[in-house]
Amino acid sequence: MSHTTSHSSVDRSERAGSPGLVLLLAAALVAVMAFFSFLQHEQAARFILVLLAFLAFVGVSALLAYAVGFIQFAGAQARNDVTKAIADGSPEGMIATEGESRIIYANETYLALCGANDAAGLRTVDRLFSGAPEVAEPLYRLAQAAREGKRGAEELRLTPPLLGEGEFGWYRIRVRPIDRPSGAPAALWTISDVTRERERHENIFQELQHAIDFLDHAPAGFFSTEPSGNISYMNATLAGWLDFDLAQVGSGGLALRDIVAGDAAALLSSGFGPANSVRTEQIDLDLRRRDGLRLPVRLLHRVAYGHDGAPGASRTLALNRAPGEEPAEEARAAEVRFARFFNSTPMAIASVDRDGAILRSNAAFAKLLPGALLDVAGGRRLVANGVAEPHRDALRAAIAAAASGSESNDAIDATLQGSARSARLFVTPNEEGDQRGALVFALDTTEERNREEQLHQSQKMQAVGQLAGGIAHDFNNVLTAIIGYSELLLANHRPTDPSFQDIMQIKQNANRAAGLVRQLLAFSRRQTLRPQVLQLGDVLSELQMLTRRLVGEKIEVDLRLGRDLWLVKADLNQFEQVIVNLIVNARDAMPDGGKIYLRTKDVPAAECAAYGEKLLPPADYVLVEVEDTGTGIPADIRDKIFDPFFTTKEFGKGTGLGLSMVYGIVKQTGGFIFCDSQVGRGTTFRIFLTRYIPVDEPVEAPKVENKKAAADHTGRGVVLLVEDEEAVRAFGARALTSRGYTVLEAESGVDALRVVEESTERIDLVVSDVVMPEMDGPTMFGELRKRGIKCRVVFVSGYAEDAFAKNLPEGEEFGFLPKPFTLKQLIETVKENMRA
Repeated sequence: MSHTTSHSSVDRSERAGSPGLVLLLAAALVAVMAFFSFLQHEQAARFILVLLAFLAFVGVSALLAYAVGFIQFAGAQARNDVTKAIADGSPEGMIATEGESRIIYANETYLALCGANDAAGLRTVDRLFSGAPEVAEPLYRLAQAAREGKRGAEELRLTPPLLGEGEFGWYRIRVRPIDRPSGAPAALWTISDVTRERERHENIFQELQHAIDFLDHAPAGFFSTEPSGNISYMNATLAGWLDFDLAQVGSGGLALRDIVAGDAAALLSSGFGPANSVRTEQIDLDLRRRDGLRLPVRLLHRVAYGHDGAPGASRTLALNRAPGEEPAEEARAAEVRFARFFNSTPMAIASVDRDGAILRSNAAFAKLLPGALLDVAGGRRLVANGVAEPHRDALRAAIAAAASGSESNDAIDATLQGSARSARLFVTPNEEGDQRGALVFALDTTEERNREEQLHQSQKMQAVGQLAGGIAHDFNNVLTAIIGYSELLLANHRPTDPSFQDIMQIKQNANRAAGLVRQLLAFSRRQTLRPQVLQLGDVLSELQMLTRRLVGEKIEVDLRLGRDLWLVKADLNQFEQVIVNLIVNARDAMPDGGKIYLRTKDVPAAECAAYGEKLLPPADYVLVEVEDTGTGIPADIRDKIFDPFFTTKEFGKGTGLGLSMVYGIVKQTGGFIFCDSQVGRGTTFRIFLTRYIPVDEPVEAPKVENKKAAADHTGRGVVLLVEDEEAVRAFGARALTSRGYTVLEAESGVDALRVVEESTERIDLVVSDVVMPEMDGPTMFGELRKRGIKCRVVFVSGYAEDAFAKNLPEGEEFGFLPKPFTLKQLIETVKENMRA
């Protein structure tokens, strides 16, 4: 901006001197002197004394007024001369206004902008820029700020400019309040001509646009990636190769995994490195186009690390290695093919020197052993850092042996660093140039190890279950005889007989033992279940009062039920027993009191993985959680808690069958149970029951029992009793004979076939044990049908019906009597099946 220097500033902020007043004061002094010349000497002397006294009074009053500040001399004004000179000569136009439009100051630059030579030509800022509609709004905002005593700033474009030079002008206008000790509020306006500055910025922007255009259309691809993996920039060349829209870049819509094929993105995801360093790597891999096709490229990948070793944004140049994009030399083509094969193979491969420092690695290695790619002191990456500490020495020894030329087929099974995954490592000799090192091959064995652990656990539980089931079977035979003969004795003794109570004690203890056997059968998953469709929320609500009575007053039970729970199919009584056992266990773990949380919720198949249980297959489940704030379970015994007869309670206070029964019932129902515990913080049991989806099933008509007939335990007919345990067979034969039945006895399935062939009587019912030597019950059943024996068969077993029903001919019906049974149960079962 140019302006003339002939303008002088205008300042109305200070009061100016009065020349007329000075002349009047001088005339008054001359008149007083002339008056003295006409007076006599004595009169003149008195008059002079009076005048001197008056002048003395005026002088003292003036001094007092100056002292308190009522009178100021020109020196105070002189102190502002420097400040005023700076303002007057400022290259920015400055104008101070008082009130709405009174101008109290304007410097020379502002006078030039107004085209005025004196105060008469001055205009306020709004009048100076009036007439241009595009500036009305910013001027209004500035005027509003001035009225409110606030600061404001605006830039506006004016066509034509104020001084008429050029087609347009850019002006920066600022306003701020002026602090004044007295007087009306004032505002200072500053106007700067920034036309040249804006032109420089536009030129720089144009140059930047040209630079971006050059980079966008360069014959090589280029992209930049943030540490998070999002691509912040991609040039048009690379976007054209990959057929991606540039609008996706920079907004989080495109990430490294979207453009790199397979697992090769792990090669570009850098971990921590040396502080304040820059690493540049050459990597051959495949990029993935938007249509899924692959593009072979060579990348020059550069990453800068900060003072803390954290990676910054990467800069990557991409060279197209597709056929036809470069000279087709056979060596170069072979190099490209090998690089693509090396980075695409699913086996993790790394080349290392004799110290185990990684020279190069493929994408599968970066994914499987990311810990090996972290820099250590000296900027090296050691392959041993990728495995857990206990396995590092073995890997180092294998690498040293391979580097010395020794070949070995022995594999190293190792746990990977920082994770629960495992791998099998193979080390072979390798030479690169004149340096000897090794090649490390790694296979992910995590799934294989998990399957081995699952198989081991399954075999262990199956073996223990078979043992428990076998023990339960033998116990059932003994208990059946004890209970049966006790009832026969009780039938012959009156309650007043002294022996009656002794016999009753024998029966009660036998029944107690039968309860323990049922727990063993529950663990071995061979007990009889009566599944029905349940809504677990309703079941737990009904159990609430019982559980609170079980835990006592020092323990609080917090029941939290999920809404709209899915249905499940389970045995109601057995499920209630599961919950009661878990509640009792939780109570015993909190002798000083605490809190038990009983929760339910639906778990869709997609959320199963969040629980981290390897043995839980994805499916829809209803989850029941029993959590306590007790002592917790140590990790070394957590795998044994479901084993039969294992207990941490004091001797005589637990059988060790509670949790084993819970395990067996849940598994036989088709569900899963897991335990999560921390010592000192509590234990959580999680039960996953499979969701039941109702289907159209035939509804059986309820059976109407003849109560009068049921009360009559006598009967007629021929019963074949097949039982290998002599005491049980003798008790059954005696009980049935005493009720009017004709009993034929057999000690095995083969013996039963002999009895049938020799019998001249028609057999009305067969009561047979299931597990017998030589020939079991189901096999005997099939042989009877082959011989034309069509009578009904009642199987007697301590195992569940479905444990042997699969061995029977399809479509055949049979009765069932679980062991141990009482005399009454035997008679009622026989009479009911006689009528069937």
